[in-house]
Amino acid sequence: MRSAVTLIVFRLLPVVFVIVAAIAYVFHVEDDTAYPYRNTLPMVAVTVLALLTLIKGDGRWTGAGWRWPLGSLGFAIPALGLTLYLHYGYAADLNGMYSESVYPAELFRYLPAYTSVAGCIGFAIGWIAGRNI
Repeated sequence: MRSAVTLIVFRLLPVVFVIVAAIAYVFHVEDDTAYPYRNTLPMVAVTVLALLTLIKGDGRWTGAGWRWPLGSLGFAIPALGLTLYLHYGYAADLNGMYSESVYPAELFRYLPAYTSVAGCIGFAIGWIAGRNI
């Protein structure tokens, strides 16, 4: 049992490092003017899904089949990708995203809901693809 816990912690560390870096970037861009705490919820969900995947697989990514790893990856790509892309666009003022907007920080009000729905769709696609492997 101790070796499974060690494997889970060891294999979860890269996920945690990426998520912490993404959360730091969100807080850097939003700078407590918008909704930084709310925008970290999909990132926390990615960490929870990765932890559940490792628990189901006894410390291995594919220990319980391919459903959980592909589902978790399917959630992470749209959730993290869309969040980080829109934060980058806000920070770099892509196409006037910041300078030409009346309320530029309102972009982030419903962003966690959008990214979570996109992540759930990605999870479902990954789950279905993993079932057929």
